[in-house]
Amino acid sequence: MKRKILALILAATMVGSLTACGSGNASSGSTTKSGSAASTTASKTGSTQASSKTSTTGKHYKFGYTCMDGTNPFFVTIQDKMKELITAKGDELVTTDPGNDVTKQISQVEDMLSQNLDGLFMNPVDAQGIIPALDQAKAANVPMVGFDTQVGDMSYLVSYTGSNNYNAGKVVGEDLVKKCPKGGKIIVLDSPTMQSVVDRTNGFLDAIKDHGFEIVAQQDAKGNLQVAMGIAEDLLQAHSDVVAIFGGNDPTALGALAAANAAGIKKGKCFIYGIDGSPDIKKELASGTSLIEGTGAQSPVAIAEKAVEIMYNHVEGKAVDKEYPVDTFLITADNVKDYGTDGWQ
Repeated sequence: MKRKILALILAATMVGSLTACGSGNASSGSTTKSGSAASTTASKTGSTQASSKTSTTGKHYKFGYTCMDGTNPFFVTIQDKMKELITAKGDELVTTDPGNDVTKQISQVEDMLSQNLDGLFMNPVDAQGIIPALDQAKAANVPMVGFDTQVGDMSYLVSYTGSNNYNAGKVVGEDLVKKCPKGGKIIVLDSPTMQSVVDRTNGFLDAIKDHGFEIVAQQDAKGNLQVAMGIAEDLLQAHSDVVAIFGGNDPTALGALAAANAAGIKKGKCFIYGIDGSPDIKKELASGTSLIEGTGAQSPVAIAEKAVEIMYNHVEGKAVDKEYPVDTFLITADNVKDYGTDGWQ
């Protein structure tokens, strides 16, 4: 009997010991998981609690990134700068490139959302067409910070930062009015689905209004160099006497430049303008021989820095404004030396 009692006591002791170990592990694992989930949830709602969770648990954030065209040097710079800033904090940036295809962009956003993102940096291919993806992010409680191009309904975004695109087009138009006081025929290469380009085009058109200019053609170049070159080649055959070509971004302007050079148009006969302030455009301006006359410059580095700052402030529970505009300005051959040609300003 004593042996039976001793055996029962020993068995009970072992079970208690095992239960304690299991309980400790479960507690530890449960704490880690629940702590992470709480931190993620808090970060997505932007509560103050998220900040304290982050500091005590050492949570690492995972953010998503989507832009309209990952091959555009402007967006390459933004993506690289964002990744640099985020990885420096030990966090992760998941990047995608829809190649100007809004259907593909929606699919890519859906894939990223399945990875339990803490936030999403959003630059839409199509301001209205991207709405289904915004609905998915909203349903997943993933906060979005927009950059460079606005979405069709800004209420989906926590905040937005981007260039004053209207002003970028406006300063270009004002320069053209000075260079061509008598007006003349012009070609406009825009991109109606890209809100940033729409804003730039509106600024340009408002600036040249009532100054004797005639728009002989306005076509969608999709913000792409090759597309713009093909369109410009055809248009210049039909309108060889245009005094200016406006490109909604610098790649479009460079495409128009290639077409104008192939057509043998001489400097001073046609002014070509872009928007961005890219190194390639600035090199053209610095050459002194190019048909490129100016660019409404912006800073992708400043946009990236501000977008990342906004996102971290939000997930750490700090208040953010709905919009943070970034200045735009004109760069021409007269002041390009102030900005350099090796990189972005």
